[in-house]
Amino acid sequence: MTKSSQPDLLVLVRDPIDQAALIRHVRAAEDGAVVTFDGCVRNHSHGRRTLYLDYEAYEAMALAKIREIAGQIHEKFSIHQVAIAHRLGRLEIGETSVFIAVSSAHRPAAFDACRFAIDTLKRTVPIWKKEYFEDGAVWADGEMPPAPLETRVAKPAS
Repeated sequence: MTKSSQPDLLVLVRDPIDQAALIRHVRAAEDGAVVTFDGCVRNHSHGRRTLYLDYEAYEAMALAKIREIAGQIHEKFSIHQVAIAHRLGRLEIGETSVFIAVSSAHRPAAFDACRFAIDTLKRTVPIWKKEYFEDGAVWADGEMPPAPLETRVAKPAS
C-alpha cells in the first residue's frame, strides 16, 4: 500500500495522550482496520506495589528512532498510516505511557505492524522508566532495591 500524503503522527508528550486523536489521525476511508496498543501504568512490578513511574528520554534520538520504526512498518507491512505517542515525566497508575495506532485495509497487517512497533520501540528507543515503590525506586530492567529491613533480619529464636 502506498504511504498517505498525510504524515504519520510520531510524538513525545508530557501531557496525557489523546488516544482518540491518534485513532482519528490514522483512520481513512480505505481502511478496514485500526489496531491500537495502549501501554498503561500498572500498580505493581516484580511483586511490589508501584506508586508511580517517571519516564526520561534522549528526546532527539528517541524521535529519530520512532521515525525509523514508522519507516520500517511501512516497508514491512501493507499498512496505511501509523501514530505513536510516548509520554515523558511522571505518570500515575492507570495513565497511558505509550499509544500506537495503525490503520490498514485488512486487519492482519495492522495487528502485525502494531506488535512490531511496540516490540521494536521497547528494544531500541532511548526512553527509560523509573519505578517508584514505598521503599525506594529503581530504573526498569535494573537492579531492584533491597528488600525492606523487616524481611531481611532474622527473627530471634524463642
